[in-house]
Amino acid sequence: MAVAGPNGASPNSESTPSIYRDRSFWGLTISQFLGAFNDNLFKQLVLLLCLDYSRAAAEAEGLNPSLAGDRYSFLALVAFAVPWLLLSGFAGVLADRTSKRTGIVVFKAAEVVVMLAGLGAFLSGHLWPLLLVLFLMSGQSTFFGPPKYGSLPELFSPQRLPQINGIFQMTTFVAIIFGMATAGIARQELPGQQGLALISLGSIGIAAIGLAFALLVRKLPVAHPNLKFCWSQFGVDPDNWQLIRHDRFLLGVLLVSSLFWFTGGVVQPAVNNFGKTELGLGDGRTSLMAACMGIGIAAGCLLSGRLSHQRIRFSVVTTGAWGIAASLVALTLLALFAKHPEAAPEKTAGMLTLLIDAHSFEWMARGLLVLLGLSAGLFVVPLQVALQAVPPEEQRGRMIGTMNLVNWSGILLSAVFYGIFEGVRGALNQRLGFDLQPSTVFATLAVPIACVALFYRPADRDLSDVATRKRLV
Repeated sequence: MAVAGPNGASPNSESTPSIYRDRSFWGLTISQFLGAFNDNLFKQLVLLLCLDYSRAAAEAEGLNPSLAGDRYSFLALVAFAVPWLLLSGFAGVLADRTSKRTGIVVFKAAEVVVMLAGLGAFLSGHLWPLLLVLFLMSGQSTFFGPPKYGSLPELFSPQRLPQINGIFQMTTFVAIIFGMATAGIARQELPGQQGLALISLGSIGIAAIGLAFALLVRKLPVAHPNLKFCWSQFGVDPDNWQLIRHDRFLLGVLLVSSLFWFTGGVVQPAVNNFGKTELGLGDGRTSLMAACMGIGIAAGCLLSGRLSHQRIRFSVVTTGAWGIAASLVALTLLALFAKHPEAAPEKTAGMLTLLIDAHSFEWMARGLLVLLGLSAGLFVVPLQVALQAVPPEEQRGRMIGTMNLVNWSGILLSAVFYGIFEGVRGALNQRLGFDLQPSTVFATLAVPIACVALFYRPADRDLSDVATRKRLV
């Protein structure tokens, strides 16, 4: 059954108003933007604190902090990944069994509650309460994702999905830019427990504004009101499992998407470690350097949406894969010549000075991270569109849940991989006298991405077919 548009027209109809005049588009876009900002602000603060705790623990043991390894960041990554693994399947079922608009509003309200808990965690002065709130924040995002992305094919015509996903992904990563950069700069400008509390109060206000914008999304019917719950749905829903088993196209998209998020899960803490350990940067400039990836991804997502032009174009994925692999290798090569912390001493300064007053190695790293992000944006948008448009209408929420489960399996594996890598790096450096730097991990990540560029070549899909057949064949 077709879903009515804002003026009673089917979203598949050519008469559907421009998305820029659709309050549901703006409500959903702004609410998810603010949610992504909050997630990344809090997550980056915790990751920076994890590095501080790791360095303090190493110094207490009489070890060199730059060689001892990062022992706590992987715990934050695990805390953030586990809810997606445990709850993604159930979140997808819930999205199909209830109105997706209801899910959007309810789970934006839950974000306000979680941010209130974050205030208490920062005031505690301990790492473990922060990890618990990070777990809860991830759980809220787990349940918000399926109704958010699953509602797009119900709210808008299939031909517009590349454009809308490009905008969605762009605004998401702009939020990542500001979230990560704000975390580092705010941490530097508002030191101590009082500063963390002030940042947390701001996050509570942002969550409340996001909830207000979520209320603008128009009502949607229930996709599958008679869907029954079962224990297996906490993993992959049985209907989705059958669909994936018989559709190698969807299976391939899911696996490549998981590899993308595995790579991203390793790159974020690795960039933090690279900035603070190898370039000798403080929290502000390290976060600005990491945010350069977000600048690139925002541009890459918009470009990917335009290049797709009402199709799912996998040549865009291939181009993105080559760009990611080349950028990762270049970062490792750059680090061979930028191992001295004294090369870029940190200064207490405003944001403009932090942005401009940088060593040449830092500028080169920023440029490579922008290129890395641009390539990642090209890579991810066609995959996202395929997982929204290809499944049958009554399974879209569950497919988004399956996508989240698979993606966050990759992110959890990235946390395990990064923890093992840092443990091995620390052991080799301390016991065998190696000088293995954090940036070595970038080159290892380039190998599987290059394999995708070489061997993953599915045929393009025409999104106009979805408007008439509901499912691509």
